[in-house]
Amino acid sequence: VQLVESGGGSVQPGGSLRLSCVFSGHIFTIYDMGWYRQAPGKQRELVAQITSSRRTNYSDSVKGRFTISRDNSKNTVYLEMNSLKPDDTAVYYCNADVAATEGALNYWGQGTQVTVSS
Repeated sequence: VQLVESGGGSVQPGGSLRLSCVFSGHIFTIYDMGWYRQAPGKQRELVAQITSSRRTNYSDSVKGRFTISRDNSKNTVYLEMNSLKPDDTAVYYCNADVAATEGALNYWGQGTQVTVSS
């Protein structure tokens, strides 16, 4: 299974970005999917999760500003980020539990940098 993230970049405060993470390989099912982030000098933290039944969960710091979604036909998870703040600056990683020919494993993306600065 391979994961390819895209959509990161630099944006001014108040701006928006949309992250995507595409899973490929001999995949049977993708269960819970999520986005995490890690800022310099800080631990990796959960940003948002979406279950296979599309139930969502957000960290308090992004509620009302970020939206996680998934397209099962494309094996893709998205993170729509609005009203971005400098504190949102971090490397963002996608994560998922995947059942594939390799077995049922947890996978991480390579990370994509998001920088919010004026």
